[in-house]
Amino acid sequence: MPLLEGKKALIFGVANHRSIAWAIAQSLAREGAQLVLTYQERMEKYVRDLAAKIPGTEVIPCDVQNDADLDSAFAKAGELLNGRLDILVHCVAFAPASELENPFLQTTREGFHTALDISAYSLVAMAKRAEPLMKEHGGSVLALTYMASERVMPKYNVMAVAKAALECSVRYLAYEMGEHNIRVNAISAGPLNTLAARGVSGLTGFREQVAHVSPLRRNIEQSEVGDTALFLSSDLSRAITGEIMFVDAGYNIMGA
Repeated sequence: MPLLEGKKALIFGVANHRSIAWAIAQSLAREGAQLVLTYQERMEKYVRDLAAKIPGTEVIPCDVQNDADLDSAFAKAGELLNGRLDILVHCVAFAPASELENPFLQTTREGFHTALDISAYSLVAMAKRAEPLMKEHGGSVLALTYMASERVMPKYNVMAVAKAALECSVRYLAYEMGEHNIRVNAISAGPLNTLAARGVSGLTGFREQVAHVSPLRRNIEQSEVGDTALFLSSDLSRAITGEIMFVDAGYNIMGA
C-alpha cells in the first residue's frame, strides 16, 4: 500500500520545476497523496503546467501576505479535499534583493518586516487555518529552513533572521498543535539551484565547498528533500515533531 494512500496535501511555494516544493509534491503524489498547489499570480502558468503532470492535482491562488487570500485558499482547499487536510507544506521565503546585496548592518525596517512576514509569520498564519481541517484526525505540517539560522552565511543577511524565527515558530506550533496529533517539523536543506537561491550571491562557490567538505562528498538533489518530506508526512515519523531535519549530505556536522 502506498505510504500516503488517501492522504490530502496542500502545498505552498511551487514556482517552477526546480522548486523544492515541486520535488516534495512529486514525492507525496508518488505515494498516493491527493494534492492542491497554490500559486502567486505571476507564477500561475508555471504552476498549472506542473500540476497537469500529476493527475487530479488542483491549483488555487494565494498571496500569503493577505489574510483574506489565506482565508479563501484554505476554504477552497477544504472544499476540494472534502473537508480534510493531512499535510501542509510551507515552502515560502522572500526578502527584497537589496537586503541580500547590502551589508546586514544596512537592513531596512521595511525589508526586515517583509522578510519576516513572508518567510516566518506566514507559517503561523497557515497553521492556524490548517488546524480545523486536521484536528479530528491529526496531520503533518512541514516548512523549509536553512542552516544560516544558526551560522553566519555572508549575504544571507535578513533571510537568516527569518529562518531563525521560522524554526522557533516550528517548535511553538509543535507544542500547541500536538494535542491534536498534528506534528510540525522543518527540513534544513543544503544549497540547491532554485529560483530563490539564485538571489543569494556566492551560491556556486558554496556548493563547491559543500561537495568538498561534507561527509558524503557531494551536493544534494531536490528529490532527496522531497523524499525526506515524504517520510515526515507519513506515519513512519509519527513520533517526530518540533524537529529541524538536515538534508545536506552531512555538511552541518562539520567544523568548516
